[in-house]
Amino acid sequence: MPEKLDISIVLPIYNEEGNLKELHSKLTESLTKLGLEYEIIAVDDGSKDNSFNVLKELAQSDPKLKVIRFRTNFGQTAAMSAGFHHAKGDVIITMDSDLQNDPADIPRLLEKIDEGYDVVSGWRADRKDKFFSRRLPSIIANKLIVKMTGVKIHDFGCSLKAYKKEIIDNINLYGEMHRFLPALAKWAGANITEIKVQHHPRKYGKSKYGISRTTKVILDLITVKFLLSYSTKPIRFFGYMGLSSGFIGFIICLYLSIGKLFFPSEDTSLIKRMPLLLLGVLLILVGIQLLTMGLLAEIMIRTYYESQKKPIYHIREIIGKE
Repeated sequence: MPEKLDISIVLPIYNEEGNLKELHSKLTESLTKLGLEYEIIAVDDGSKDNSFNVLKELAQSDPKLKVIRFRTNFGQTAAMSAGFHHAKGDVIITMDSDLQNDPADIPRLLEKIDEGYDVVSGWRADRKDKFFSRRLPSIIANKLIVKMTGVKIHDFGCSLKAYKKEIIDNINLYGEMHRFLPALAKWAGANITEIKVQHHPRKYGKSKYGISRTTKVILDLITVKFLLSYSTKPIRFFGYMGLSSGFIGFIICLYLSIGKLFFPSEDTSLIKRMPLLLLGVLLILVGIQLLTMGLLAEIMIRTYYESQKKPIYHIREIIGKE
């Protein structure tokens, strides 16, 4: 297989033995028609069924299939990250291995990449999943993600996406951040679009997703929002809250001091003032702590970027001599 490829397909796999042979057949058919150099990277995320043996058998007859096997289940984000790390294609396409995404949509993703887009996201407009347990939480989550990140696509949860490798190389994934890849790509300066894709009912195996993932999505969304807005200037995040808290506490203490000095009365006795006084002092102390945290975060951010020699910008292209 050549060192430089046109397309890399990344497949996170967990307990999908019933789907793998049909998926491989459909992928091979769709990719062969394109006439491009490609590879398929299947990442077995610690499957407990016969998935790895099926993949091993397929790899013996297909030199374009690379199989990566995790020691245990690390999650879909880790599986995608491993696939990205080993991918050699100029364009990386991710998709689920449950046959709900259709490999026939891959050429349409590539058409949008050829038009100049850096990221093309699939939109399951006619989704074949249960409404209350899958589609409704997804609708709510997508609206929330759009509101907080400003990336206006309909379906962040759709795994069928295409990325230029130069964009993926500038993104590090942790936790369960794979669903926020378009938002992270936007931070790297990517040009993003979406297309409607097919979605099929699951034929074999069980879904690994459910409403219980909502809490994880919310927590990861908070992290993404912080990374997008304050990753290089954390003092502004902590500083705004610290200054607000300290200012309110100062006003409370000033009000009590003026009352004590100029309007002494029975109603302003220490006992009656105590709860408000404690609140004012507490807010001032919290404000000082938040400002201190902001300064420490600034030091950590600078240490990170300087020790890694990591730039705080991303270049699309350079024209002319260096």
